[in-house]
Amino acid sequence: MDYETVPFCGKHRMSREWRPTVYQYDEDGVSVELPNIHAWVCPADGEAYFAPETVDKLSDTVRELIESAKHSREPHPESTD
Repeated sequence: MDYETVPFCGKHRMSREWRPTVYQYDEDGVSVELPNIHAWVCPADGEAYFAPETVDKLSDTVRELIESAKHSREPHPESTD
């Protein structure tokens, strides 16, 4: 990533800050929140811009979490142990 080119928030007319924030994703009533993910964040409203390579890497992990959560909704027979 080129840190010499700082993204600009056009809405608030200020430079974004590179800092940790929360990556959030919702699908079919399942929410995933991953704290401490670095992104370019607008200091005025906290809107985060995640680097494309970060989103690509997180997508696989989030998909697995969503599938696990959906699976947990399905009825499972009681254990006979």
